[in-house]
Amino acid sequence: MNTVFNRRTVLMAAALGASTTLLQACGGSDDDAQPNIVELAQNTPELSILVEAVVAAGLAPTLSTGTLTVFAPTNAAFAALLTELGTTKEALLANKPLLTAVLTYHVLNSKVARADVPLGKAIAPVSGGFFKIEASNGLKITDGRNRVSTITSTDLQASNGVVHLIDRVLLPADKDIVATASALPDFSILVEAVAAAGLVGTLQAAGPFTVFAPTNAAFASLLTELGVSKADLLANKTLLTQVLTYHVVPARVLKAEVPFNTAITTVQGQTFTINSSLVITDQNMRTSRIVAADVFTSNGVIHAVDKVILPK
Repeated sequence: MNTVFNRRTVLMAAALGASTTLLQACGGSDDDAQPNIVELAQNTPELSILVEAVVAAGLAPTLSTGTLTVFAPTNAAFAALLTELGTTKEALLANKPLLTAVLTYHVLNSKVARADVPLGKAIAPVSGGFFKIEASNGLKITDGRNRVSTITSTDLQASNGVVHLIDRVLLPADKDIVATASALPDFSILVEAVAAAGLVGTLQAAGPFTVFAPTNAAFASLLTELGVSKADLLANKTLLTQVLTYHVVPARVLKAEVPFNTAITTVQGQTFTINSSLVITDQNMRTSRIVAADVFTSNGVIHAVDKVILPK
């Protein structure tokens, strides 16, 4: 009996071993079955242009290793980008520096599942720069050029990370604070003031900076409050410099990152506070409200305010 039992055990072990070998040869283990990020994209028809772009940029080896998160634009997203840029797919794929900069702007150097997204806060991709994700009828990404993309599918698992599909190609910022403000009509007096104070170069530096930017209406109100003309204000460089630098924080602070009811130190040196209603209280106990937040630039962020704040 023992002899028969032992023979059966040996035969079963041999059969099991053969089955295991066959499964491994066919890629049947969990580790072998899960594709890496590049393979996942290759197996997803709506990511075929992304795969072409990754290959053209020479990024396939990079995206096949490490631990990454990729926000993957669909074919429709790339088609829309070509129309937006007024170019062809062939021209885009041939521009390796641009392609590399754009593609790496979609990659995070860690695995971030949908449940772990830091909503409203700055997210730094491997290329540098930043973007944010907010929950608004789904998940929306605001890129460096203040364009909005929707995440259409989340948590596609790969052996080296996770992929989220998006409906618009993200683009990194291409304008600094001064250029961004200059392109917005409501900041025309602020732009004049920055130039008159000789602060253009400062606000074009690497930063990052956060600018609490008074609107034209805010400046008009200040002129009435001080009883001076715009020409008088712009001619007083000392006062102008103190006032303007009081609106600049030497760090990037998005709306979701504002430390409420805490003294915030400015480039000018004095502080102000912001409450949970986004009301700013300056050194003279005057108040101003943030009326538009998170205008992104290449060297920081702009928040529009409805009243000029003043240091002592």
